[in-house]
Amino acid sequence: MLKAKDKIFTNLYGFRKPDLATSKKRGDWDNTKKLLSCGAGKIIEQIKLSGLRGRGGGGFPTGAKWKCMAANKTKPKYFIINANESIPGICKDRDILRHEPHKLLEGILCACYATGANRCYIYIRGEFYNEALILQHAITEAYNAGLLGKDACKSGFGCDVYLHKGAGAYICGEETALLESLEGKRGVPKIKPPFPASVGLYDCPTIVNNVESIAVVPTILRRGADWFASLGKENNTGTKIFSISGHVNTPCNVEEVLGIPLRELIEEHAGGVKGGWNNLLAVIPGGLSTSLLPKSICEYIEMDFDSLAAEKSSLGTAGVIVMDKSTDIVHATARISKFFMQGSCGQCTPCREGTGWVWRMMMKMEKGDITKKEIDEIYDITEQIENNTICAFGDASARPVQGLIRYFRDEIKNKIKLKKEMENVT
Repeated sequence: MLKAKDKIFTNLYGFRKPDLATSKKRGDWDNTKKLLSCGAGKIIEQIKLSGLRGRGGGGFPTGAKWKCMAANKTKPKYFIINANESIPGICKDRDILRHEPHKLLEGILCACYATGANRCYIYIRGEFYNEALILQHAITEAYNAGLLGKDACKSGFGCDVYLHKGAGAYICGEETALLESLEGKRGVPKIKPPFPASVGLYDCPTIVNNVESIAVVPTILRRGADWFASLGKENNTGTKIFSISGHVNTPCNVEEVLGIPLRELIEEHAGGVKGGWNNLLAVIPGGLSTSLLPKSICEYIEMDFDSLAAEKSSLGTAGVIVMDKSTDIVHATARISKFFMQGSCGQCTPCREGTGWVWRMMMKMEKGDITKKEIDEIYDITEQIENNTICAFGDASARPVQGLIRYFRDEIKNKIKLKKEMENVT
């Protein structure tokens, strides 16, 4: 478990105010000029040595992304914060925005300095109304205190930060769709390459990072890359905010080390499964876009990128959704399929047609109105959607259904059996 002294987000639960004066007492903006004085190259090297991987779901090494951007001498450059947290079961970024906004703003300054970007846009989910107000107030405070602007922290570096409200589209969480939306266009993903680090916002070099990924940067620079790398596991270093919801006694956001056992995470921080651990049916470990895991795997699985990938799932954004034995797992997966069908931008045929077809088949499956052969056909279709679209949305829509069929085929067969029994009665 994470020790109190190693916590980065000390106000995650909002027990203290998010304003500048109180944030400084927590250590934010503490001699930031000194952090920048070591030079852009040293900052990037520290982030690389820390092993920090993107906390938005992709898990790409943050330092490597920054180095690519820094090497591009084209001007202007842009830095984008993805705060479009729109998938059900995830609320970690929301709590950072409303309780620790200055930690994010200081991280933005460090990231912009390291990559040579003088302008940052925070793309925030439109429904985050209160969070947007708090964040805008924090931006104003930082400007008034000289922490942002033409001579940020008296470092000689200019950094401007702007808040941009989205319209609630989940697809705009994909970085190229987000950039299209920022430019005033319809938010649809673009083919890569070219990657945003080369051709991004307004065809200029651009980095897109998640809120949590950037908010941890100042603490890494202050305490050292070795400290951050000592937490967690090899290739899965540092801390992570987990959002735990569903059939647990105390749903919560909690900061923990990467690699913590799932069972320990649930029992120590979320009060355990309702009805006890033996009442557990399944867990979605990383948000709706990841494959669910049955209780047998939840017994031993560790919450990090590599361990979950080995079980054909993903850490995603660490949205842990717990389902006990009262759950109709087929119905739950059908609901998830509907979410993805409605969220598709419709640009790619496999996703546009496939998500709708899968949802309709899931509705039939819920009623038991399919054959055993059709179960395999549904799985085959999800594999045809996967890896055949411009962005990862198609992959995300396929994984929940694949997990259901992989681990809960008997539940599906019981639906079919019950349907036949009802027909015989009538």
